[in-house]
Amino acid sequence: MKRLLTRLLVICPVFQLVLPVQAAGRVGEAEVRAGANGNACFTIAMDEERRGGGPEFQSVKVSAPGGTVMWKMAMPRERTFPLNASMCIPYGGRVPALPQTAAAPLAEGVVYQVQIDTRQTGNRPTHYLARFCLVREGRGVARVHRIGASGQSERAVPTCPAPGA
Repeated sequence: MKRLLTRLLVICPVFQLVLPVQAAGRVGEAEVRAGANGNACFTIAMDEERRGGGPEFQSVKVSAPGGTVMWKMAMPRERTFPLNASMCIPYGGRVPALPQTAAAPLAEGVVYQVQIDTRQTGNRPTHYLARFCLVREGRGVARVHRIGASGQSERAVPTCPAPGA
């Protein structure tokens, strides 16, 4: 079987493109919610924890459209912790000792993506993704709005609801 696979990879380069995608496995669902002072905070979805337990946290990154990194934080290689759905990593971080970039201000109405990377353990995903935006409410307070939450299509073009919606 191994020889057959090797021959296919040499004879037909298309298999080289298909196999890594299949090997990458499932991308998990991240959760975005309002943390302290209404700022965005990030974790894995409760369904993800029920499915495979708390994965070992490696890093978190928030990106704007076009891939501009708004903020990222990573654990040193020798340290980690299990990320549970009850925990929430605040945007901008709170632990200055961890390697991280300065957090750029998040604008209202812009669709951002958060990616939580974890260390490979067992059959769990190594990446968890979610999209979110900030929406201004009646008294001028911005609230965190999750886009494409469980049961909604992540394939549709993500949009942020109109202010006050």
